[in-house]
Amino acid sequence: MIQGAIFDLDGTLLDSMPLWNTLGIDFLTRRGIQAPVGLRATLKPMDMPTTARYLKERFGLPETPEQLVQEIDHLAAQAYQEQIPLKPGVREFLEELRRRGVRMCVATATDRPLVEGALKRLGVLDWFDFLLTCTEVGVGKQRPDIYLQALEQLGTPREATVVFEDSPHALSTAQKAGLRTVAIHEESAQLEPDASEAIQRAEMVIYQYGKGEVDKL
Repeated sequence: MIQGAIFDLDGTLLDSMPLWNTLGIDFLTRRGIQAPVGLRATLKPMDMPTTARYLKERFGLPETPEQLVQEIDHLAAQAYQEQIPLKPGVREFLEELRRRGVRMCVATATDRPLVEGALKRLGVLDWFDFLLTCTEVGVGKQRPDIYLQALEQLGTPREATVVFEDSPHALSTAQKAGLRTVAIHEESAQLEPDASEAIQRAEMVIYQYGKGEVDKL
């Protein structure tokens, strides 16, 4: 039986991918810069500091990466604090895990203020034992550091702990580290290279959250 759950945030718990799918384009448009084809796919696997460094170097922006992070965060903050909902069925799914005594955490590339603001507004922040962000860990999900740190902090057995992710590249990272994975269906994630391979290696795919899905873990 599952004892620990490591959840990604965007596209996994929150229905926030429409925001992130256009945020880089919106950021450049505000500056009068035409976004190149494929920008969304390029930025998708990056954490916020890496995104800022890429945008600075790619488009010759004068600000520091830290200043760019602040600007991007500001663009996203209002949506997280006021608008973005949980994905359908997530609340019931989390409630069932809590009822069964499963320890839960969030491991995300999104910066902490946005994460805390959204989860607090939605009334589920206190359901998680802790939050980890890629910025705090110091590396994005192209490496398994955030998952391994989450596993250590949860203190649950590796074989009884599951990583929940919508992104194929993140699923692949967790799988290569020998972690159990569940893929969360998110339409935009299917655009990633080698998406089907990572999804097929997951123990299961959740197309719609519900209490009954917990029994399959």
